Amino acid sequence: MTVGIIGGGQLGRMLALAGYPLGLDFVFLDPSREAPAGKVAPVLHGAFTDPQVLKWLSRECEVLTFDWENISVEALRKHARGPRRARICPPPPALATAQDRVAEKRLFERLDIPTTRWRAVESGAALERALREVGLPGVLKTRRMGYDGKGQARIRTREEAQRAWQTLGGVPLIYEEWVPFECEVSIIGARSTRGETVFYPLNGNVHADGILRATRAPYGPTRWHRNAVEYLTRCLEHFHYTGVLTIEFFVRQGRLIANEMAPRVHNSGHWTIEGSATSQFENHLRAILGLPLGSTRPTGHSAMVNLIGEIPARDWLLEFEGLHLHDYGKQPRPGRKLGHCTLVEASATRRDRLTRRLLGRLAPGVRLP
Repeated sequence: MTVGIIGGGQLGRMLALAGYPLGLDFVFLDPSREAPAGKVAPVLHGAFTDPQVLKWLSRECEVLTFDWENISVEALRKHARGPRRARICPPPPALATAQDRVAEKRLFERLDIPTTRWRAVESGAALERALREVGLPGVLKTRRMGYDGKGQARIRTREEAQRAWQTLGGVPLIYEEWVPFECEVSIIGARSTRGETVFYPLNGNVHADGILRATRAPYGPTRWHRNAVEYLTRCLEHFHYTGVLTIEFFVRQGRLIANEMAPRVHNSGHWTIEGSATSQFENHLRAILGLPLGSTRPTGHSAMVNLIGEIPARDWLLEFEGLHLHDYGKQPRPGRKLGHCTLVEASATRRDRLTRRLLGRLAPGVRLP
């Protein structure tokens, strides 16, 4: 079976690496000649909306999936119609919802999933109303195409709001309340074409400058995990979902507040490659191909640390007993995810001690809660 993947970044690369032991083949579509997936599978170079390439993929592949959400839903739908065309997994309605922060908030409210107070902003007058109704402080974000903290501004005063409007205005925006959270968590689950579901332990995440720096799992009390699974289940059932889906939450006074969802394999689940009986990448492939889902049992207490901007000397990293290094083969650039490393330990205490040592060198200003 051949799986077509729209996007040849590190997530797609890790999907292919997880699929080869299952006897799968892969082909990617990506505009970049330096796409990380190009070192492990064939890449068709072209725009994500290229009609000829999408038509070929939908005819030659068993299923089409994607490794990020900022791709054209309509282009995917158009070229996967008709007999003998590839199925699209996850489903396009889930992708479309995740691409629009307002649609995402409406979904959370419709499914009774706690989320932030918010207002859509399409004019200066609408921004003033949002400031009055939601209050300060807040965050002004683009409704679409935001990623890793891009396309958003923290708002503490009306003057900052006006400056942000001048910078971000011109496209539809959303204004949300600022949540003074104690920590951030995410839940990752998978649902197969047969309706089977599995869930990974809750992840505890630490961000800096809008970019995920570290994840630990399992994390938090049982009730947090139980609530997160319930919320994720509602989304999976709503979309008749197929594949891996993630919801990120703020935790405020023990309450989970949904921030956003991602209809794909997720950075906070990289630890599952070494830290779970079945990785999120393998379970995504099993799910979209209708294979039995694998166990999500953790093999220990795991941590993942992203390598941002540069990869330090390998000798130094590999001195850490049990450390697993994943280099994506990307050119260094400030703020760019170049790789990650994981640790799996017998105790949370030892895991956290080693993770703090890693962060002390890789991201000195980042602190674990």
